[in-house]
Amino acid sequence: MSQDAAATVTGLHLAPGRRLPIRSVAEVVAEAGKGLVGDRYHGSKHRHVTVQSTADLALAAADLGRPVPPESTRRNVTLSHGTVPTTPGTRVRIGPVLLEVVRVAAPCRLLEDTLGPGAPAALRRRAGSAFRVLAGGVIRLGDAVVVDAP
Repeated sequence: MSQDAAATVTGLHLAPGRRLPIRSVAEVVAEAGKGLVGDRYHGSKHRHVTVQSTADLALAAADLGRPVPPESTRRNVTLSHGTVPTTPGTRVRIGPVLLEVVRVAAPCRLLEDTLGPGAPAALRRRAGSAFRVLAGGVIRLGDAVVVDAP
């Protein structure tokens, strides 16, 4: 993420189950070791939170030739700008919540249904990262995002 200005949270999305509609919210509770309350992955072993950047969505939209709305990717957190860390073990603080990268997030299989042909390819290496929650709290729209120094 840019060192000039901290990225901020511009979107928060939850899906209560697989293939169920995404809900946009203004804030969400992140529980350490469990994930986001109300999301389908809450309680999973490692995939607690997925994070994407509007910069990557813009690049995907340019390749696809049509807009890629943040909620259409089924990611939980959308950042205002910058690059989402992909190196496992990298720690990111969003407001009071401490996250740790687990892995790069693969494009969702439902993208062909929601965004049309070519969407998974346009989002390859642009689909953000999956994180585990190390320290919980409430994530809100507008929260600053800081990558912790190694």
